[in-house]
Amino acid sequence: MKKNILFYAALLVASQELVSCQKQLDVNPRDRILESGYYVNQQQAFNGLVAVYDQLGNQSSGYLTKLNIFASGSDDHFAGGDSPSDLGDLQAMNNYTVNSLSGAPSYLWGKGFTGIYRANVLLKKIEGIGMDANTKNRYIAEAKALRAIFYFDLVRIFKNVPLLLEPVDKDNMYNVVQAAPADVYKQIEADLNASLGALPATIPTAEAGRLGQGAVHAVLGKVYLWQEKWVQAASEFALVNGAAPGASTYGYKLLPNFADLWKVTNKFNSESILELAYNTTSNMGWGNVGSGEGNVMGILVGPRNYVPKIAAQAPDYVSGWSVMPFTQEFFDLIHFDPRNKPTVANLDSLEKAGIVSYKHANANTGYFVEKFAGRTSTKAAVGQLELNFGQNMYEIRLADTYMMEAEALLKSGAAVGAGTKAYIMFNAVRARVGLNPVAVTIDNIMKERRIELAAEGQRWFDLVRWGLAASKLSSKGFVAGKNEILPVPERELANSKILQSKEWGGSK
Repeated sequence: MKKNILFYAALLVASQELVSCQKQLDVNPRDRILESGYYVNQQQAFNGLVAVYDQLGNQSSGYLTKLNIFASGSDDHFAGGDSPSDLGDLQAMNNYTVNSLSGAPSYLWGKGFTGIYRANVLLKKIEGIGMDANTKNRYIAEAKALRAIFYFDLVRIFKNVPLLLEPVDKDNMYNVVQAAPADVYKQIEADLNASLGALPATIPTAEAGRLGQGAVHAVLGKVYLWQEKWVQAASEFALVNGAAPGASTYGYKLLPNFADLWKVTNKFNSESILELAYNTTSNMGWGNVGSGEGNVMGILVGPRNYVPKIAAQAPDYVSGWSVMPFTQEFFDLIHFDPRNKPTVANLDSLEKAGIVSYKHANANTGYFVEKFAGRTSTKAAVGQLELNFGQNMYEIRLADTYMMEAEALLKSGAAVGAGTKAYIMFNAVRARVGLNPVAVTIDNIMKERRIELAAEGQRWFDLVRWGLAASKLSSKGFVAGKNEILPVPERELANSKILQSKEWGGSK
């Protein structure tokens, strides 16, 4: 596991929103509360649970997120930035020059195993806490489900990872070995299934961001989809989606207006299944990026040196860093789709009309991410304003599960013609934006997912699981049989029993 994890709990004060980005405590050693003296009451158990949730939306001090790493490696985006050397870890993903010493693998490995370590500590300690049995069982269920979510990312990204179900003490930390991917998937399924009975069917507004049964079924469906267990995947998504659009047992419904998904104030809406929460009040600054709860993506994706020239017609974008510009190929695909304007900030057209100016930075196409672009109207009132955007991010939303159910039904051999469940669910996504129905084919599913979920971190993973990454990404440097996974970070290999994957020249 991650070698530099400190063996005391990263204990965090609960905020109003439970899922947030990473917090780092600046603690006086004399006042430090060690893990051995913690977890003695229900409040401390809750704080430990918050610490596990905390890792879902983790952002690195180097502005890395799971989303921008894999967006940079996809065919929808370039890494962008000011120059080809700006934000080098994203450039390495863009150009497929990433290696075991690169920052992206190290960040993603550490993000996942920190979450797993925190979950394992809570699961071990909570049994000894005297507290309400139902509350305890819910905390245990959430910790197991979160552990499964972290492992699902790790096994997809690295393939060969240790399977740790309890905290590793310092005497054994260098003796950890990797598990077979099949065993990791088996544990993921076991954790998710074990969690369902103690989780609520619906989440009260005051607890928005916590896991409920619907979210766990959605994750489990996706786990089955990745393993090509089509029938099981379709069954899980059916539980999430309901018998027809808008009939979910868990209350999920597509929002009538696609653009409303990206309103900063529209958090945890009826389409949200698993959502990463951020806020504008954490007071994060340039010296502690990644330690607060503000969303850095707002500043990252904004056009660099943005200047409104006709203020009345210019969007109130915050001047940003030109990260993740869309490729021309993607813009040509979405250009005449109703989802174009809520998805793409078309600086090319605005500049040609004399309404704005901006710097044509690295890999500029003129097409930026509109979905979560930072705006003056959504800036924080405190702290370094550019870093503390409150835009939440969707990990899974209902349109995604509608399309995944249709795909699972198609691949399982079920009927998918007009009037079938697959046809109805798939075309509900199109109907929401006023598009006519189309046949449920794998090509149509691929196209629809690409447009509907643009810039949401799904495209790279879809290409890999469809076996299309090598053909779609070869122009970027993607090598078949290698770049479907990332290398195990070099620091995990030193003085340990962890081995590099064969895809990266190792023996595992």
